[in-house]
Amino acid sequence: MKNLDVKILDKIVKTTIATVEKSKTQLFDIYEAAKVEMEKVRQDVVRIKTETADAIFKVDEFEKKERRSRLRLMEVSRNFRKYAEADIKAAYEDTSNVQLELAMAKLQEQNLRRQRDDLELRLKALKNTVEKAESLVSQVGAVLGYLGNQMGSVVTQIETLQASQNFGAKIIRAQEEERRRVAREIHDGPAQAMANIVFRAEVCERLVDVDLDRAKNELKDLREQVRVALRETRTIIFDLRPMTLDDLGLVPTIRRVLETIKERCGIFFEVKVLGEEKRLDIHVEIGLFRIIQEALNNVEKHSKATTVWVRIDFRPSVVSAVVEDDGQGFDPASASGNESFGLMGMRERINLLGGELTIKSEISKGTLVFVTVPLTQ
Repeated sequence: MKNLDVKILDKIVKTTIATVEKSKTQLFDIYEAAKVEMEKVRQDVVRIKTETADAIFKVDEFEKKERRSRLRLMEVSRNFRKYAEADIKAAYEDTSNVQLELAMAKLQEQNLRRQRDDLELRLKALKNTVEKAESLVSQVGAVLGYLGNQMGSVVTQIETLQASQNFGAKIIRAQEEERRRVAREIHDGPAQAMANIVFRAEVCERLVDVDLDRAKNELKDLREQVRVALRETRTIIFDLRPMTLDDLGLVPTIRRVLETIKERCGIFFEVKVLGEEKRLDIHVEIGLFRIIQEALNNVEKHSKATTVWVRIDFRPSVVSAVVEDDGQGFDPASASGNESFGLMGMRERINLLGGELTIKSEISKGTLVFVTVPLTQ
């Protein structure tokens, strides 16, 4: 009976180890996504503060202009016999227009102040999320090492099982935090944009009867804001899970990533497919895509390259990929032991796929990333 219990416990522990290994990639994704989001929010805070300062200055200018127009209106009203009817009408219309512009400017200032305060709170929360995610990632290796080294006795296996259960709870919390992050991103991105669109639409309604030309200009800006909201929504969807990966497969999705990089920073690309292109098991496609995506992210952020070449080779028992650039390169010897979470994530993913990852680089001679993944028959 004792032997049977040990076998069952061994199976439970091994299953737990495999689950934690698979979950490590999710932890890396959460950390990196939170870090990217934090930097984005930090930039938004800087931008919104500048816009708020401009809006405050604009309100001050309109208030001065409104005071001048009211004084003019008072003067015309007191001495209406001295002025022509056209002058009196012009004074009234000028005051009305300035008051409308002042009201719009104040609404814009209030909206920007709210956005600024919300962004500052969100940035603080993201900093805490990044710190927690980084701490959690650093614990994964220790937990797995503990599980792997404590398989000798029943007592130790029980302790290991308890540790893995606790860690599973942490993973669930991390996943929930990622869901909250996505919800915040939607709320502060497309949702906020749509709220602003509603506000601008109301402004257009007011302007139609007052100043048709300004109403047309506002409608042009409104159309652009709708496009921005749509673009942000598509970006969020693509970052979560590119639909082209499910619908079309690995190669078309990689092409889209490269086209986006070209649009953003002008890096030219060339994609070459060897062998017969085919759909892979979904976990292989996702893992391989994320590895190639991270390699391309490194090219965009760090390489200062002008061209990147991607080669994907489909063979019956293995699929391989090469990402090569003509950038500034780096010294692998000096970089060892100081890997970014991006490179660590690539290595973790390739381990989960049972493949191999090789990175070659020299100063001023670019970088080459080579990955191979075995395919189940």
